Parts: sequence; C-alpha cells; structure tokens
Amino acid sequence: MTAVAPGPWLRLTAVAAAAGTLLAVVSGAAHLGTAHRLLAALVAPPLAALVVSAWTAHRPLVPAALAASALFAAAAAAPGSDVHAALAAVALAALLVVAVQSFRGERVPWGAWRDYVTLTKPRIMSLLLITGFCGMIAGAQGWPGTERAVAAMVGLALACGGASALNHVLDRDIDPLMGERTKKRPVASGRVAPSRALEFGLALSAFSFVLLASTVNVLTAVLALFGNAFYVVVYTRWLKRTTPQNIVIGGAAGAVPPLVGWAAATGNLSLAALLLFAIVFVWTPPHFWALSLLIKDNYAAAKVPMLPVVRGERETARQIVLYSLALVAVTLVPWFTGSAGPVYVVSALALGAVFVWLAERLRRDTTKRGAMLLFHYSLLYLALLFVALAVDAAV
Repeated sequence: MTAVAPGPWLRLTAVAAAAGTLLAVVSGAAHLGTAHRLLAALVAPPLAALVVSAWTAHRPLVPAALAASALFAAAAAAPGSDVHAALAAVALAALLVVAVQSFRGERVPWGAWRDYVTLTKPRIMSLLLITGFCGMIAGAQGWPGTERAVAAMVGLALACGGASALNHVLDRDIDPLMGERTKKRPVASGRVAPSRALEFGLALSAFSFVLLASTVNVLTAVLALFGNAFYVVVYTRWLKRTTPQNIVIGGAAGAVPPLVGWAAATGNLSLAALLLFAIVFVWTPPHFWALSLLIKDNYAAAKVPMLPVVRGERETARQIVLYSLALVAVTLVPWFTGSAGPVYVVSALALGAVFVWLAERLRRDTTKRGAMLLFHYSLLYLALLFVALAVDAAV
C-alpha cells in the first residue's frame, strides 16, 4: 500500500529548514559572524517542528530528520572549526533528503481553507491579540512603530493559531462528546486529517518564532513559544483531563500575550508587565467557570473534571465571586505602583463593579442565563480594560 504523502505544511517546513541551513552555511563560509549565528538559531524551530511531524505522522521521514537534527546540533557544539562547516554541510544534505521525501507518497485532499482558519480559533485569537497589542502600547507608552507592531502581532497570531490547531488535534477524541459545536470542528468531524492539522499547527508555531526573533527580538519570540507550549503541553495534554484546577494553572498560557506585546515594545519585562500577566491570569478562572456552568453536562460526558462537574454549581459560583473580587484588587495594583493613570483606574473600577455584580447575582441564582451573561461580559470586560490601559498610556 502506498504511503500517504506529507501535507503542504510539512513540505513548507522542510523547505524552510533546508533553505535556512543553506543560508547559515553560506554566511558561515563568508565569516559573517553575528548574522551567521542568527541564521543558525532561526533554523532550530522549523527543524524541531519537522522532527515532531515526522515522528508523529510520517515515520519514513524520521531517519533523515533525526540525522539532520543531530548533525545540526553537533555543528553548533563545534563552532569556528572545519568540523563545524563539514557537519553543517552534511546536515544540509540530510534536510534536502527530507524535503525531497516529503513530496513522495499518495497525495490526499488537505481540506478547505475555511477549516484551516477554524483551526486557529479566530475568536479566541482576537482577544489574545487585543491584550498583546495593548500591552505593547503600554510598554512603549505610546505608538511602538508600525513595522514593529505589525511584525509582533503577526508573530503572535501565528503562535496563537498554531497552539489552537494543536489543541484541535489533542482534543479530537473528546470534541465529539462535547456537543454540536465541538463535534463539527474540522479534525473531530474528519474534514481535516489529524496529521494535516498537526503539520499546520507546528508550522505556524515554528514560523512565529522565526518571524519574531528576526524582526522584533528574541525575548518576544521565546515568550510566544512558551505560551504556545504551555497551552498545548501543560494545559491541553495534562491539566485539562486530570484536575479541576486545570484552568487556574492553565490560565498562564492566555496571560502571556501582554508579556509578548510588552517585550516587543521594550525588549525586556518589568513589574508593570508582570502585573498585566497577573490580571489575565486571575481573570481566566471566573471567565471559563462561567462557560463551564453553561456546558457542564458536556464536560461530564467527556470526563473532563471542570469545577462544576467535580464540586457542583453552587461551589463554582462561589469561587467565581471570590476570583472576581481578587480580579478587581489585582487590576488596581498598576495604579498603586504608578504604572497606570486615572483613565485606567476609573475604567478598572467601573468595569470591575459590573463584573462583581454579575458574579454575585450568579451566586444567588445559579442559572444558565446568569452564567451566559457573565461569560459574555467577561470577554468584553478584558478587551475594554486593556483598551483603557492603552489609552491611558498613549495620553
């Protein structure tokens, strides 16, 4: 039986890794120093994505992909020598083999472009981009520059989209149990093969790092990659199915975009940036618990231990109130530390008051309507809070 050929995303990753290695070899031969080291570093993410894709879905590519990785690592460990150049050249040859092999096999439909857009979870991404963009304006205390802003937001979007696509792959077994909405997702419904979605997610994640590291700064790229990995590996793969505290700890992933924006503008992280992380981190549990009250039965059917399933609706509503109060307190800290001004603090108090009121009303009468109101308001709340932060910094 003919093996199924890798999809366009893996082929693109293989070609990019080979092209990057070629540029690194040429720049090393030309003794370009810093440029050579940067080009070599940028090859690592596509190479890692290539190895994971091959190991998971296309085993015939594994020998050459692993050989390329080992040779590349060996070359990095022996800089400035003839051995370094020789190892890099052989690594390039191995990657060219992978690139050629990726075009072999039986071609199968790779799915509609709309499904790939769906894989990136655009609605969730939009909120993450808002917090990241506003964090960038807050860090720059104004407009950070058009080129930098565009590069940072495109890189962040790639990271978010890649993580979401990988989430689709990992959750394909429980999505059919979680109701009509998730049952119709591209991977769960079979419209996009898991291997294609995996290749797509890994490619976006790798190219996010390459773009951010080459056009913004390395810290921004590392933070985006960390948020991506934490969401996929720590939250989706581990916490989500093992503990009712899944979203409490896993909320760290969604709190990374403001750090990405801040680092893109300043090249560093400060207390003010960490406070933005803390705001989103504390906001996440009441936001997701409101949603989990709405679809408690779906979580129970999928055996996901969300708080309403494990502790009940009344305890969940009580926890929402406690976290809502903590959220308001945390949002005032930037004002107390002098990193935010009157526009922000007035907005934080007004928006927070409504949040606490809706949470307390839900505690008194735990209904789906109350949970729905709080869930939708929480989305608006976070967007408006960060917009107020950006306006405060700009004026």
